[in-house]
Amino acid sequence: MSYAHAIGPQRYVFADLRTLLAKASPARSGDALAGVIADREEERMAARYALADLPLARFLQEAVVPYEDDEVTRLIVDTHDEAAFAPVAHLTVGEFRDWVLSDEADTAALTALHRGLTPEMVAAVSKLMRNQDLILAARKCRVVTRFRNTLGLPGHLAVRLQPNHPTDDPQGIAAALLDGLLYGSGDAVIGINPASDNLPAIWRLLQLMDDLRERYAIPTQSCVLTHVTNTLRAIESGAPVDLVFQSIAGSELTNRSFGVDLALLREARDAALSLGRGTLGNNVMYFETGQGSALSANGHWGVDQQTMEARAYAVARAFDPLLVNTVVGFIGPEYLYDGKEIIRAGLEDHFCGKLLGLPMGCDVCYTNHSEADQDDMDNLLTLLGVAGINFIIGVPGADDIMLNYQSTSFHDALFLRDTLGLKRTPEFETWLQDMGITTAQGRLRPQHADQTLLRYASQI
Repeated sequence: MSYAHAIGPQRYVFADLRTLLAKASPARSGDALAGVIADREEERMAARYALADLPLARFLQEAVVPYEDDEVTRLIVDTHDEAAFAPVAHLTVGEFRDWVLSDEADTAALTALHRGLTPEMVAAVSKLMRNQDLILAARKCRVVTRFRNTLGLPGHLAVRLQPNHPTDDPQGIAAALLDGLLYGSGDAVIGINPASDNLPAIWRLLQLMDDLRERYAIPTQSCVLTHVTNTLRAIESGAPVDLVFQSIAGSELTNRSFGVDLALLREARDAALSLGRGTLGNNVMYFETGQGSALSANGHWGVDQQTMEARAYAVARAFDPLLVNTVVGFIGPEYLYDGKEIIRAGLEDHFCGKLLGLPMGCDVCYTNHSEADQDDMDNLLTLLGVAGINFIIGVPGADDIMLNYQSTSFHDALFLRDTLGLKRTPEFETWLQDMGITTAQGRLRPQHADQTLLRYASQI
């Protein structure tokens, strides 16, 4: 089925839903690279007008990636909740946008919709929104998850402590880890990207984090961000695994390029649940995504990169994760060229993930060959904080010396918490106070920090 709209004397025709969504997208380098971008602004506006008039129900009748060829599409279609969709089933995309931004669409109403919306629906409505719309709507969405603490509560911001090291040196990791803890970071997860993926190295990193957590009764969770098959091997060998990590995408082809499918993710989740290591909840999965991954793997099916990113959230949603974050500027300028495109993508991803019921965080980041700088990241960080993001990343000095990209620092988290009055997770905040790291008001007291934490590094 084709779609059309006229701008003045020019009538623009879009061959199918896939084309319509792509042409309605804000301009970005990845869609230009894929050859799906609108040729000019008039065509983009015509596509948005046509999209605004499209009934939401149309997305249940036309798949952008064929059902018979893609298990992600089958997941989206087969798990769609018609009862949850019913309150908005009569709306067009434009009417749905207006409703989402209205006072009627409060947190309870948006939460009730989670399982009734498809990724393509939320991608479509995001294309009709300005940045402020994405912020306002996402702020009304709340997704709370638990493992050893409670993430996603209103008025709270968590931080993933990321103590990476280019050689997995235990002392280097311990130094970065303690630096983060003494700045009040680490309540989302202590998560290490390993330089080596061999099982003994993964074991050492898991044991290092677990020893520290156990010794000081830190109410958080740890994760080594290795391939899911390595985590399964670690679980089978008796390693102290809290969370299972995996990068995921919005098509079966792209997930295959990552070496995963839905069955493998189910196996990994079941294995982690069998350990029973969570004390407050059983959200055991940690997923990372990013616009452009499907295009880089040649698994995009001619679909624009933002819609493909939203489809990755359907995969994540199926496994009730503790954490999901878009590593928004990590893939590079071929997909998000500059600070403006990165900022827009970060706000889109957060909004779409939250509207689909995911506990969204963001690695506010860029690569050194992008047309972006730390001021752009300050802007995105602040906007996401206003939008109610669940967590951000904390890297010493905002410079990851192992992955060689620029992210956000422990100081950035302090800025955001102080500026917006955001708290850490309740359990972690209490621990920081008990350790003398923060005051009862959540302010840092580094001069009074418990010296046993500082002595820990010398014992590694």
